Amino acid sequence: MSKENKKKRNSASREQKFFNRWRGIFQFIITHISYMVRLKLVYRLEVYGKENIPKHNEYIVAPNHLSTLDPPTIAAIFPRPLAFMAKKELFENPFLCWWLNWLGAFAVDRENLSVSTIRTVLTIRKTEWVFAIFPQGKREEPGRITSVTKGFASLAKTTKCGILPVGIIGSQEARHLPFSGKIIIRIGKIIPYSDNVEEMVESWKKSIEELTGFKVEELTAV
Repeated sequence: MSKENKKKRNSASREQKFFNRWRGIFQFIITHISYMVRLKLVYRLEVYGKENIPKHNEYIVAPNHLSTLDPPTIAAIFPRPLAFMAKKELFENPFLCWWLNWLGAFAVDRENLSVSTIRTVLTIRKTEWVFAIFPQGKREEPGRITSVTKGFASLAKTTKCGILPVGIIGSQEARHLPFSGKIIIRIGKIIPYSDNVEEMVESWKKSIEELTGFKVEELTAV
């Protein structure tokens, strides 16, 4: 196996010790402190529904996706560290690979969900971390959601986890001046675990429509 392929495989496969306290502290400093200053000062962040966040970690955080600001924003409002799934191409950049590793992210091939990725999601359940994924798979313009996949619900079924829908509004607007933007986060009620993947997907779509006001227009099967 080539060094490059081995690196990609290692970025998808994470052992339990990877999701340790030190990475949790690093993520807390970056998101809850550093990013939160920017989120409060520039984006006037508003969060609703924090009472819907479970006390345990037997759930999957599933927000809609508008911008690169979404992962740190979501991580900044959750009490437990979040392990985000990121596209494998990001890990090809040495600095980004280091940065994502320390933030607790792991790689995924969006065209082919590997056994390593599934094992990593199962491993997260054994830690204090919570698994997070964007069901859309890519960023989209506000108002429409057109690229939802079934992968997140399949992972919920595999791990026997509920799904926590999170609506994001306003993060796509790149602002730098104080009080020039506005991000609203609405956390919905937990979608109970079910063996019916289609049912969980439909429940997520309805919740996101209610939380954001965006319209889910189609479903791309995976």
